[in-house]
Amino acid sequence: MLKYYKFYLYALIAFILDQASKWLIVKYVTIDEQIPVLGEFFQITSHRNRGAAFGILQNQRWFFIVVTLVVVSGIIWYSLRTIREDKKLLSFSLALILGGALGNFFDRALFGQVVDFLQLHFQFSLFGKAVDYYFPIFNVADSAICVGVALIFIDSLISWRQESKGASHEHKPDLP
Repeated sequence: MLKYYKFYLYALIAFILDQASKWLIVKYVTIDEQIPVLGEFFQITSHRNRGAAFGILQNQRWFFIVVTLVVVSGIIWYSLRTIREDKKLLSFSLALILGGALGNFFDRALFGQVVDFLQLHFQFSLFGKAVDYYFPIFNVADSAICVGVALIFIDSLISWRQESKGASHEHKPDLP
């Protein structure tokens, strides 16, 4: 039973960190204000997003609410299986995704927009040409979702490798 509580605790931690950071931004940083953290590379920039990742599908609030409810239901259903099977990394990954999805869902449902504030600015040279790129502004929920997805890929690679090793040991030809 403790395994199930851990899953929800991890999701709750991701949700609380997301909501607390957004609350701080709304309270103390005006919209479009930029606060350098690491020079121009990393800045806190208060922004509101009425769309999805990277600002796509603007003003589709009800679409996102319905999709998030379906996704959250699927995550909870699948996580029960992964917890039962003791797949710790996969369960943790799903908890991060759940916490992040609920964090952005909460914003959309209550306010019709998501508070974004983490901004990365890349400056480099590519083929002798200067490149100046601003990554779309994001938040802690987005980060939790991305880390969760990356951990799912890692878990998949680990599982695939273990299955490959098991299969290769099973099919070894008998030597005289």
